[in-house]
Amino acid sequence: TQTTQSPSGLSIGTGVRLVATEKNYSQGSIQETGNPLDLAIQGQGFFQILMPDGTLAYTRDGSFQVNAQGQLVTADGYTVQPGVTIPQGAQSISIGTDGTVSVVLPGQTAPTQVGQIQLANFINPTGLQPEGNNLLLESAASGSPQTGSPGSNGLGTVGQGELEASNVNVVQSLVDMIQTQRAYEMNSKAIATVSSMLQYATQNM
Repeated sequence: TQTTQSPSGLSIGTGVRLVATEKNYSQGSIQETGNPLDLAIQGQGFFQILMPDGTLAYTRDGSFQVNAQGQLVTADGYTVQPGVTIPQGAQSISIGTDGTVSVVLPGQTAPTQVGQIQLANFINPTGLQPEGNNLLLESAASGSPQTGSPGSNGLGTVGQGELEASNVNVVQSLVDMIQTQRAYEMNSKAIATVSSMLQYATQNM
């Protein structure tokens, strides 16, 4: 135009930048494993894990095992909280949907309760800080944990002999990636066109 060096209708902004990334904690599919120590949360909530420094971490990965002391631990050896100890020689382990842990001891037929698994939830789970190995830490953005028995106060239930699989739809993710790539190509061509227009305007002033 006569009053500016930019072509008519062109607006130059400051670009874009990444503010944050968020994890998607929507329910994943449930897969049966047959392992009595595998637990899947169906609904909202996280297992509570005691870290070596005494802090609590949180996870939805319920692939647990029993250590030499009979404690229920993660694959990395971190104990589940509240602590659950399986007596040596227990013939079977039963974990209810409400997190009640019971075992049948030698010489007995009736199960004995040995612990209670509790879950934690947050006002803003996407604000949890990733720690690695499927562990998450409380942060100012997540808020304080609200704990309780599975199935109470909006918390999900626990499924024994099951694990939660990924909640990512691979096919849909590929489609989204292709669409994003095409949008990028279109924007690149638009930028190249604007650059040519600016160059033309500069050379023909």
